[in-house]
Amino acid sequence: MTHNPTPGRRSVLRGSLAASAALALPSAGVLASAVPAQALSGRPRTAWGVQAGDVTASTGLVWARSDRPARMIVETAATESFRNPRRWQGPLLGPDTDFTGTVPLRGLPPGEQIHYRVTLADPEDYRRTGEPVPGTFRTAPAKRRAGVRFLWSGDIVGQGWGINPDIGGLYAYEDMRRLDPDFFLSSGDNIYADGPLSSTVTLPDGRVWRNVTTEEKSKVAETLAEYRGNFRYTLLDENVRRFNAQVPTITQWDDHEVRNNWYPGQILTDSRYTIKDVDTLAAHARQAFSEYFPISTLPSTGEDGRVYRVVNHGPLLDVFVLDMRTYRNANSPDRQPDDTTGIMGAEQLSWLKKELSRSRAVWKVIAADMPLGLVVPDGATDFEAVAQGDPGAPLGRELQIAELLRFIKHNRITGTLWLTADVHHTSAQHYDPSRAAFTDFEPFWEFVSGPLAAGGFPANALDGTFGPDRVFVQAPTTGNVSPMESPQYFGEVDIDGDSGELTVRLRATGGSVLFTKVLQPGRVGQ
Repeated sequence: MTHNPTPGRRSVLRGSLAASAALALPSAGVLASAVPAQALSGRPRTAWGVQAGDVTASTGLVWARSDRPARMIVETAATESFRNPRRWQGPLLGPDTDFTGTVPLRGLPPGEQIHYRVTLADPEDYRRTGEPVPGTFRTAPAKRRAGVRFLWSGDIVGQGWGINPDIGGLYAYEDMRRLDPDFFLSSGDNIYADGPLSSTVTLPDGRVWRNVTTEEKSKVAETLAEYRGNFRYTLLDENVRRFNAQVPTITQWDDHEVRNNWYPGQILTDSRYTIKDVDTLAAHARQAFSEYFPISTLPSTGEDGRVYRVVNHGPLLDVFVLDMRTYRNANSPDRQPDDTTGIMGAEQLSWLKKELSRSRAVWKVIAADMPLGLVVPDGATDFEAVAQGDPGAPLGRELQIAELLRFIKHNRITGTLWLTADVHHTSAQHYDPSRAAFTDFEPFWEFVSGPLAAGGFPANALDGTFGPDRVFVQAPTTGNVSPMESPQYFGEVDIDGDSGELTVRLRATGGSVLFTKVLQPGRVGQ
């Protein structure tokens, strides 16, 4: 299979750097054995690549992992030659963070290509350093005419489909890298902690799928070490490391970072788990999540540890990253007439309304880890997302969404759209009060894309409460279709700096654009 999208606008600039970074990294086999649990000779190495996250016009975060105790040092410069670099001394990387660390960068120039390199130093002798590993990112523009372009997707290494060297590994990342976006919005299910991998899987047509396997991916994750190993797994893939060195991320989480369909206070009956208390599992998962992604509100940056946040990306765009997992009520038939907890919790909903009101960005992307109008069941009687299949007036978690949509309308908040993943197919839904049981809102769009590297599933049923019309959908007709049998999906958002128009493209691996929608700026609904 060939994957050869057209190079993006900065591919030439970034290509040589990304290629050199990839070539400097060891093979998956070497990485798998690079466990910093023993005394090692030589100099510190950052064999897992580098990544940047939550980049704004003047700030960003840089992440790395060492193979032993080391001091993390970051240098930034305007060119790949690193003439006149700026030096940032980072944390001491040790076992308390699984030898990972994040360095906040501040005072960066807006709208510029930032080149950085991470060097690890022996904490007992700073002259003993490892080989620097380079990366790059572009800060958000200070002026709107520069435009913004980003990608989004989710659902990574799920349903038993891991890194398969026969098909080029996690090849969707290379398709995305060649498009050279300003950033990537990872919409949750970054790992499948509840999805062990076997070495081989026989497909319906008799072909054999081969997985790269590790000890931590051989069972469901329960201990902190097992969760850390799950987050580390995708970094075995060269496509992922090369992508991370070139494209900064905005990362959120959903259920599979802990286990399928979890909610606070849940007690498991799943025989695979010796730990039945989901809150204990979630605490382990949250720590590993905070260690393996550069996120501006997590404890490593001195903030309060929230996953939900707003990332400002210049005058054209604010990204409102939701956490529809941590504060939700229990999954249920979800038809209660009064629900103040909902899927976001009262405090997060209040925060979201406040931040939307404060935003002066032309476009306000609401990054949801679950869809609004698609029915996602949890067993025979309960429901996992917002919709529960009753097309009438809002009930249960729908009440919170109705409150938010009403707030957006009555406060004349312009330029909102919803992006999500989770359901393992790609689609575009238009919501309109003329079709809805609840009518006190302005029309809006929701776009779904995924999986990025997992099994594909048929399209979910629609719930009519908010009047969705599925304008486009591409999905398998059977469940858990492997990435060897079906393309993987990601979306693209392109905001024109001159007109302010926002174009959404739903893409498939291999370079195909499946659906395009152009939205106009300055409108409350459309």
